[in-house]
Amino acid sequence: MDEQLRIILIIIVSVSIFGLLVFVFVRNYIKNKIDNLIKETNKKSK
Repeated sequence: MDEQLRIILIIIVSVSIFGLLVFVFVRNYIKNKIDNLIKETNKKSK
């Protein structure tokens, strides 16, 4: 029982870290895209 609990905790921690990394990557990617769109829109306005 103790070994199973350890394996389950390792899996949960691994998935959490992976999810956090993916979230940060996607957030930065979308932020850069939005910033580029804002810059393009401002250039067209002027």
